[in-house]
Amino acid sequence: MASETEEDLLKSFMAEVSEVERDNEVQRILGSFKLNPFEHLNLPFDVSTDDVKKQYRKLSLLVHPDKCKHPQAKEAFGALAKAQQLLLDPQERGYILDQVTAAKEELRAKRKKELKKDNASRIKATVDEGKYEEQYERSEEFQVQLKLKVREILAEKEWRRRKMQMRISEEEGRLKKDEEETKEMWKRKREHEEQWEETRENRVSSWRDFMKTGKKVSKLVEFHSNFQISVCHSCSFLLIKSQVIELY
Repeated sequence: MASETEEDLLKSFMAEVSEVERDNEVQRILGSFKLNPFEHLNLPFDVSTDDVKKQYRKLSLLVHPDKCKHPQAKEAFGALAKAQQLLLDPQERGYILDQVTAAKEELRAKRKKELKKDNASRIKATVDEGKYEEQYERSEEFQVQLKLKVREILAEKEWRRRKMQMRISEEEGRLKKDEEETKEMWKRKREHEEQWEETRENRVSSWRDFMKTGKKVSKLVEFHSNFQISVCHSCSFLLIKSQVIELY
């Protein structure tokens, strides 16, 4: 019965929402820090998964493209869906909350230094045994600082991740280029060996012909009874005394 009452209240709320409020919500969602799903759903960092689901349902109905006329309603609706998916994933949610913890530690360290300069606040914090600081961390001032610090840390982490990814991509590109060059080198080597093998028979035949011809023409031959003929191998001419006779 309670669930039906809640459903009725939600329907009543949605019926009262004006188009201006829908448009404002679309702009708020799209203006949220992209790396922080808590901002998209407009939720504090300590909410439960049930709170995440309820908030998503409420906001998704508010900016649903079928009910909201804003030209970017579909984009805002998609951003909400992604935010819910991240916060319902234990690993993704845990990663973001780790950054929130780191942000709190930084702010607390900064606060501690400031208290050392402010004796009155330091004494009050000591007397209250930490209650003063707990109250401060629940204040709007601290929550705003925490939100900004979480943005800073998430942005730095993302920048490092992208730089690492870029280096990995560059290294993969270099290795791929080296691999392609190696393949091309071996390809040229195989082609050269194949071409050498294909012309082997011709080379053997040419060598045999040369050996046969060379043995015949390299001997001294008598030309009539008064002349000797010698062979000039470099120019393939017969030298007969002072006259040159073309052999071929």
